[in-house]
Amino acid sequence: MRKASLILAAALLAGGTALAPAAAAINPAAAAPAGPPNGNGSHDALVALFAAFTEWNTPKAVDGVVDYSPAAVAQRRAELRTFQAKLPDFAVARWGRHQQVDYLAVRAQMDLADFTLNVTKPWARDPGLYIDTLQRLAYADLPLKGPALSAFQARLRAVPAYLAQARVNLDSVAADYADLAIHSLSHGDGVGHGMPYRAVEPEGLIGWFADLRGRAATTQPTLVRDIDAAQRAIAGFRDWLVAARPGMTARAGVGKPAYDWFLTNVRLMPYDSDQIVTLAERELNRHWANYTTERHRNRNLPELDLARSAEEYEAQLAATDAKIRGWLKDEEIISIPDYIPSSYKEVGFNAPWIVRPNGPMFWEQIQFRDASPDHLHATFPGHRFDGMTGQRVTDPIRRHIRDSGRTEGWGYYLEETALQLGLFDDRARTREFIYIFGLFRAARTIGDVKMQRNQMTVGETMAFWKEWTPYLDDNVARVDAAIYIRRPPGYGMTYTIGAMQLQQLLVDRKRQLGDAFSLRAFHDYLMNTGRLPVSLLRYDLTGHDDEVRRFWNHVPLSTLLAQSS
Repeated sequence: MRKASLILAAALLAGGTALAPAAAAINPAAAAPAGPPNGNGSHDALVALFAAFTEWNTPKAVDGVVDYSPAAVAQRRAELRTFQAKLPDFAVARWGRHQQVDYLAVRAQMDLADFTLNVTKPWARDPGLYIDTLQRLAYADLPLKGPALSAFQARLRAVPAYLAQARVNLDSVAADYADLAIHSLSHGDGVGHGMPYRAVEPEGLIGWFADLRGRAATTQPTLVRDIDAAQRAIAGFRDWLVAARPGMTARAGVGKPAYDWFLTNVRLMPYDSDQIVTLAERELNRHWANYTTERHRNRNLPELDLARSAEEYEAQLAATDAKIRGWLKDEEIISIPDYIPSSYKEVGFNAPWIVRPNGPMFWEQIQFRDASPDHLHATFPGHRFDGMTGQRVTDPIRRHIRDSGRTEGWGYYLEETALQLGLFDDRARTREFIYIFGLFRAARTIGDVKMQRNQMTVGETMAFWKEWTPYLDDNVARVDAAIYIRRPPGYGMTYTIGAMQLQQLLVDRKRQLGDAFSLRAFHDYLMNTGRLPVSLLRYDLTGHDDEVRRFWNHVPLSTLLAQSS
């Protein structure tokens, strides 16, 4: 079995041509998939349907609170079925491939909503959903005035009723979700969730509301009474959760059949979860081998020291940003539009300067030694650059879609691509960090799949990641595990697998165009076309349909759930 898996991995890495028969062996229906719908609806009608769906799919909050009562959820399910019922009547078979891509992207967005309403059900399974909403409330800058004050006070006053309803809604809480929620109520993790800086981080949501009360007492005393009521409700929610925890024994993952359905129909991945694990295991070993040989190569060089001050770190960031911008232009790697700010301070950066009592956490261990690996991924030309270009996409469908296989895949793709293109030729020790990032992403892929398939708990995943990743600490491991078990399935694997898909797309395009291929034009296409699943971009750009053929054989989620009930 192990030998067969390695053969499969080699075939996939070589270009994916073995995928169709491999998929057919796993799912016989994939051998002869149905074609695109051949109804009467126009592409304009699809655009209109998606606009209505997008409006419907934006949560409607009253005083910052979304209604997750059983009646509200039942109504949402019925409304979604009305949207989905229209999909078979479009004339997709008679459209060009660019419009067919739009159809598959729209259908995937509806399948995501379906999966959330009927499988993940975070309002019923994850207490962290309610904590996240209140966490952002506690970060408010005071004092507030006018409408902002009125809105904030209304949200504060809604907290007791919101948490009372949460206790009713949370009727099938998973054990890992409960433990993560209890931890985040009373413990800081030092990693950050968009939180403002504090020299001593408040201890969880309860600590942040104490911080809010302390600020209100001196700057806006009229809020203190409402904050006190919210604090009592939060403490009561924690006590209820702790008391009920022994009965919260469900598994957090969605299970293998649902996970594989999600990969095919929502993430539009050409691989199933077994194939993804095989690919990730290969990547984990490859990056460890590269890291080991790079360490040997650099054995006579001094280790990179941590920055010693905020000023030293700021200077490092400025130099890193300038180096990357010059490299992108000089090496003709990507176009930098005029609307992109010229200052790194305007574009932003990923890790602010923080002095921690126990030393830097994982990301800071890298960033404070050399900012360039994370700056590439998260800032320039990674996520922030990507976000700015994505905002300029005007297509009425594509501008609303943000697939993590494309976005996280792009951020990770940049790291090793920059290494191959010579950005780190003069930074030998920095090359080690690229491999550390790569092996962590590969390990996260394996953990993501196995948590969702209920083969590993959050604690087991954290231990596995720490075993394989230099510098990794408990807090970063816990936060990442929480992200990947709590977000829609497969987010954690999209770094490694999305990057591999982009590499395959690069190969396909180069082989298609030969000497006419331009790396800059290829990257510009990715920035300006919309952040769709990479399999759709591959069909859109090259016309290769070996992957999208599988997606026409659509199995509704209701069918899967009926089979498993």
